[in-house]
This record gives sequence, C-alpha cells and structure tokens, in this order.
Amino acid sequence: MAKIDEEKLAEAYNRALALEKAGDIDAAVKAYEEVLAIDPEDHGGAAVRMASLGRGETPPKAPDAYVETLFDQHAESFEDILVEQLGYAVPVMVRQRLQALELGPFKRMLDLGCGTGLTGGALRDMVEDITGIDLSENMVEIAHEKDLYETLYVAEVEDFLEDNDDEPFDLITATDVLPYLGALEPLFFGAAENLLPGGLFVFSSETMGEDTPYKVGPHQRFVHAESYVRERLTATGFEIVDLSSINVRMQDGEPSPGHLVIARLKD
Repeated sequence: MAKIDEEKLAEAYNRALALEKAGDIDAAVKAYEEVLAIDPEDHGGAAVRMASLGRGETPPKAPDAYVETLFDQHAESFEDILVEQLGYAVPVMVRQRLQALELGPFKRMLDLGCGTGLTGGALRDMVEDITGIDLSENMVEIAHEKDLYETLYVAEVEDFLEDNDDEPFDLITATDVLPYLGALEPLFFGAAENLLPGGLFVFSSETMGEDTPYKVGPHQRFVHAESYVRERLTATGFEIVDLSSINVRMQDGEPSPGHLVIARLKD
C-alpha cells in the first residue's frame, strides 16, 4: 500500500469539515472526494460524511479503517463520553428486557462490537461463557483488563461471523453496531449461522422514518427503517420475540430514537 501523505490528507479533511460547517455543501463534497483520493481506505470516514450530506452513493457500511480509527482514538474516554455525556444505557435495557421476558440464563454469548465491555458487564451473571469481538484493538485491551470475557478477538464483525468455526452460541448481542452498518444481510445471516436453533439475537438500531431501507443520518451514523429490519430478520430465518422503541442516546441534546430487538432463530 502506498504511503499516505498525512499533511495533504489533514489539510483536505480540515478544509472539507470547514466547508461543511459553513454550509457550502458542493465544495465540501469536492474536498471529501479529494480526501478519498489521498486515502482510499478512508480512515476519516469521508464516504459516510458525504452520504450524511445526501451526496454520493450510500455506502453499504462504514469503512473498517474509519471505525477502527474512531474507536482506537476514543478508547480511553469511550465510557465517559457514551454513558455520562450521551446517556447511553442500551446494555442495561437489554438486561431488563431479557429479565422481563424471562429469557436466560445462557451458556454461550457472543458480544459483537463489544467495545470496552459494557454489554458483557451488564449480562455477565446471566451467561456462563462470553466471547467478545471488536475492530478496535485499544477497546479490546480495556475490555480484557476488566476480566469479563472468557475470549476476546480483534476482528471485523461480519468477517468473524463468516469465518468462525467455534461451537455455536445461544445468545448473540450487537449493541451500537448497526449505526456503522447500512445493509444488514451480512450481519443477520452471519448471526444465524453462528446461533443454535432457538438461540437469541439481541441488537439496537437507530431509526429515522420509513422512506428508505437505510441511510446515513446527520451524525454520520446509519439509521434503519423498522420495516427493513423486520424484513431482513424474516429473510434470514429469525422471528421477532420483542421489538421496543427506545432512545438510544442523546446527541446535541436531542434523543436518537431507535429500537431494541430480540429475535429468535427458528428451529
């Protein structure tokens, strides 16, 4: 891989951000296109930012290099930002819904996009054995220090699901993973392939109307139509046990509406 001209990249990216902030969308998009030309792997998420401005193709997912960079940079302050500043409480909601529906205990859980271990921590006493996966090595290191997981991998979620030969799980969680994925087939199909029949797949998604299956919202996070989520689950062999409307987090003082979904793989 050719070496990236970091100085040129930073200049183009900062110019793009400034133009976007100033409301000059055409010029901002042009600058983001320059960013992509300098850095095709897209560590800065230029493709996602363009899509959030309503330009260019909506990518099927956020670039791996972008997600990895984003979380590696924020690993140390991640929980403080997410929990304290953004009011993120999805892992606790997962626990509450599972208990209210009297689901569990579980033998083997796979925590996709485990981050620093918030979901693993919330469900630890309900599961015998937990495997965590995250694209960010820095996040996985923090999760490892907490001693919540029997096994931890640094991997991209869809790749892991496709390649995994381990014995199947009876619970798979994906909290705050869908905002980085557009098309959901690879995730849902991969989850089905790694679950025991009757196993549960629990995830959160953010939503913004039904006008399109998915799009990039104003905060560079993918939002999904409820109808699309339901349809993809059915197509990959799941039945919905529970779908509740939740506030995923606060963003700029505004709630981010979404869903908490518990689906069961049909026998």
